Amino acid sequence: MQKYLEKYLLPVAMLLGIVFHRPLSILSPVIPWLLALMLFITYCRVQWADIRLTRFHYILLAIQYGGSALVYLILRPFNQVLAQAAMICVLTATATSAPVVTGILGGSISATAAYSIVSNLSVAFIAPLFLSLVGESVQHISFAVTFWHILGSVMPILVVPFLLALLIRKGAPRIHQKIYSAQILSFYLWAVALTVVIGNITQYVKLQDDGNYTLEAVIAGTSLLICLTQFFLGRKIGRHFGRTVAGGQSLGQKNTVLAIWLTQTYLNPLATLGPGMYVLWQNLVNSWQIWKKKKGEEVSRQMKPPSKN
Repeated sequence: MQKYLEKYLLPVAMLLGIVFHRPLSILSPVIPWLLALMLFITYCRVQWADIRLTRFHYILLAIQYGGSALVYLILRPFNQVLAQAAMICVLTATATSAPVVTGILGGSISATAAYSIVSNLSVAFIAPLFLSLVGESVQHISFAVTFWHILGSVMPILVVPFLLALLIRKGAPRIHQKIYSAQILSFYLWAVALTVVIGNITQYVKLQDDGNYTLEAVIAGTSLLICLTQFFLGRKIGRHFGRTVAGGQSLGQKNTVLAIWLTQTYLNPLATLGPGMYVLWQNLVNSWQIWKKKKGEEVSRQMKPPSKN
């Protein structure tokens, strides 16, 4: 039963979020708590010594910030809203759930966690600079307000669970060992959070519908292309450092909750469709990766010769 849940739970979660978007949209305040609990379980496998930045991380940061400026400059002559939507899909930080998926896929949790932390914190400084040049309402909001809002939303989710995991490792090793052995719980928590996020995005997109379906379709297609490109580039770069999975998840799996807040605050509301659709695309990619991995494990078990007694 568990193997089927692991393969099909994410697509089912997204479907439930779309179908029951109206009641689920009111549950959005619980998402940070779910992410924090999920990360606490995952971080129980990480030590401070594992969190260090390398050339691998600096290359990903260069793509995150250089790439966001590049896609904006390329698309700006065609349509301002499209350029904003594309830029935010690259600019926004790595998802706080990326280490969870990396662990499920057998990648380096510590490498992904390190990039997730630096990516989210650096956005607090970099995003206001980008958005001050392209935003429509940024002139009414100070850098300090933006900085503290992002920092205040990121720190409790990223840092507090990590510190708590380290304290339990040192002070309560038996409890830590039990949590260490129950990593699959983070996967189920992620599925619950995904259901609520998809419901929230679906409700928001419906409320923002202005009948401009051509532009909406172009934004959705561009979001898909950017999503696939970032996963591809991340895995390509990660392969050179022996971190294929970590590279793909670090660059491709985005903190779309943060992206949607930035877009709603500074950019054209229709541009929110970019990160909104990115939620769907990245989780379809993650669902396919997890399904493929579990399928491969099934085949390996079937091909394994029976043990001799």
